[in-house]
Amino acid sequence: MSQPNSNDPTNIISQPLGVRKIRTMIEGFDEISHGGMPIGRTTLASGTSGTGKTLLAMQFLYNGIRDLGDPGIFVTFEESPTDIITNARSFGWDLQSLIDRGKLFILDASPDPEGQEVVGNFDLSALIERIQYAIRKYKAKRVSIDSVTAVFQQYEGASVVRREIFRLVARLKQIGVTSIMTTERVEEYGQVARFGVEEFVSDNVIILRNALDGERRRRTIEILKLRGTTHMKGEYPFTITNDGINIFPLGAMRLTQRSSNARISSGVATLDEMCGGGFFKDSIILATGATGTGKTLLVSKFVQEGCQQGERAIIFAYEESRAQLSRNANSWGVNFEEMERRGLLKLLCSYPESAGLEDHLQIIKSEIEEFKPARIAIDSLSALARGVTNNAFRQFVIGVTGYAKQEEITGFFTNTTDQFMGSNSITESHISTITDTIIMLQYVEIRGEMSRAINVFKMRGSWHDKGIREYAINSDGPEIKDSFRNYERIISGSPTRIAVDEKSELSRIVRGVRDKAPKTP
Repeated sequence: MSQPNSNDPTNIISQPLGVRKIRTMIEGFDEISHGGMPIGRTTLASGTSGTGKTLLAMQFLYNGIRDLGDPGIFVTFEESPTDIITNARSFGWDLQSLIDRGKLFILDASPDPEGQEVVGNFDLSALIERIQYAIRKYKAKRVSIDSVTAVFQQYEGASVVRREIFRLVARLKQIGVTSIMTTERVEEYGQVARFGVEEFVSDNVIILRNALDGERRRRTIEILKLRGTTHMKGEYPFTITNDGINIFPLGAMRLTQRSSNARISSGVATLDEMCGGGFFKDSIILATGATGTGKTLLVSKFVQEGCQQGERAIIFAYEESRAQLSRNANSWGVNFEEMERRGLLKLLCSYPESAGLEDHLQIIKSEIEEFKPARIAIDSLSALARGVTNNAFRQFVIGVTGYAKQEEITGFFTNTTDQFMGSNSITESHISTITDTIIMLQYVEIRGEMSRAINVFKMRGSWHDKGIREYAINSDGPEIKDSFRNYERIISGSPTRIAVDEKSELSRIVRGVRDKAPKTP
């Protein structure tokens, strides 16, 4: 097997202005940066404490060694080499092995534990020479420096320290290595970095954030600038997994797969008829309605139908426990336990508050990648929307639907509305435009009794029944009946009966019977 090489043209991206980039192999970063880190330049990674700066710097080196064979130097001003090696093991990275093989060198510039005072003028000449020597000895192509903020905190005279670090950056550029330099900032939004660090590393700046968004913290990364080259603008969510940083480049998603004209059954024959022959394969279906209107029942039938066809399915449940879901499904003649025993179903239940949206998205992607289902169901999206901003929720939905379409999976999602009766907005959550089919379920009052109603509100690219039908739930599951004839304002929740000319209605019924009667020869 040939050794990976960063000089391979497939690993270097050229820009129209001549700036070349080297792939970082960090999930999602090469997409939002349009190719990776600019070669031969220093990139400043700034963020508050705990945002993942050190991890980014180390992963940049580790991936370079593992995937491209690029030796690297890690300069630490804060943690000891022993701590760095120990922390990396939690990601499955054996740094000691790389050190023993001469692929990685950790240069310890951390403060003296004895706390000895610095006498005379401060300069980094000796450190710069040590770094240059190590680069040449190990033939390093990547350097990470973590973190320059520690240097400012150790020594007085910020202007002098800035001058010395500028010398360090200039030397790294002269040598031609690609480097990351981390620094701290005081606030998530505000000054780029403390002590004016961005002034001397102004070519490339990356901001990492771990801001309180609604009631939960949310990690994002933003490329503020990559001078002389293009990149994607704005903040992108990321999470930290067992493999390191994982960025979700939502704006970079390209739905290149072809739309399928094949139909699949919803598991409910009448609903299939209402949809013109079933759902489109690889489409996204949203069932929305108040609690108790039968959304989870439709999920159960959708999954059961797939498993009966030998397809695999995953249900991601965020409102009910496994026991509740299985018990409810059994009452409708759906046996989740049997499907699981046959290896056709995976039932994953968790509280929405147990993780951030990015972590939930990563779990969904990982489970899909491992189980390879043909159908997935999320019950419900509205549970995940609790305590987060509309923007964060919309990005999550885009991430899920985009990934499902990319993997050519049919997705059935539910959404619980707040209003028990009457019309409900399905656009407030910003998910209606992302889905292909919308099924509306609601309660209506007819002659002093509560009834359920179902309507195929939207079905992209297909004829569908536009009638509002009565919908009942019995021991066999859903029973979809005829439309609510002679009623209007059903969707409002307060229908009114339409006056009907009895003679005309009788004539219509007779004509219908006559048309269905067998023809005599």
